[in-house]
Amino acid sequence: MTERLYYKDYFTDVRFDAESKTLYGKIEGIADLVNFYTTDATKVEEEFRLAVDDYLAYCEEKGVAPEKSYSGVFNVRVSPELHRNLALIALRENRSLNAVVKSTLEQGLM
Repeated sequence: MTERLYYKDYFTDVRFDAESKTLYGKIEGIADLVNFYTTDATKVEEEFRLAVDDYLAYCEEKGVAPEKSYSGVFNVRVSPELHRNLALIALRENRSLNAVVKSTLEQGLM
């Protein structure tokens, strides 16, 4: 099970450990390790938010700038031919150009 939560420009993918019956995660997209866990599903979002707030308070206390998560948005420059080919695939599959590029990148990482 995976569920993505967002709070104050940070995100996490919530995971479930069947053995301990625990929901857990960490702030994704930053080098610092900031994690949270709970056995109460109704409190998982609250625990994530507390972890983010604790991280921000810690950074303020130490006088360091908190790291920011990746936004998930970036520009890629490609040749006009590649752009055209991707756009044609998108049209043929009745999908957006963004969806085609995203799935192609995901497949390339597997």
